[in-house]
Amino acid sequence: MAKLRHIALIVTDPEASAQFYEKVFDLKRVGSARRGIYLSDGTLNLALLRVEGNEKPGIYHFGAWVDDLPESERRATEAGGTYLAGRPTSPNSFYECKYRDPDGIVFDMTHNGWTGAVKDVVPAKAPAKADA
Repeated sequence: MAKLRHIALIVTDPEASAQFYEKVFDLKRVGSARRGIYLSDGTLNLALLRVEGNEKPGIYHFGAWVDDLPESERRATEAGGTYLAGRPTSPNSFYECKYRDPDGIVFDMTHNGWTGAVKDVVPAKAPAKADA
């Protein structure tokens, strides 16, 4: 099963947005890129990307961490998705493939994940019950 581990937002000011999400949700900075800042809650990566061109602020795309990228790409295509952009350059490269679903919604798939995200979440153990 793929794991949803990445959400990208288009924002007018990545620094201001980062400060907002740090204050509201206590997210931590885990990286930066040419057009934005990456935050994380330790499980999910939130990319805050500066508006470029005719983009409007809002949700840009989401990303799933998959076990087998070629198999996931095959399944996406068979289900009616279309390849948009991106391709890992090696088995260890940090890059995702972008696809559109049948409604045109963009999503990423990666086999290596995103900075600050973890593929599998280990559930916390329930506290031991006290003797009554």
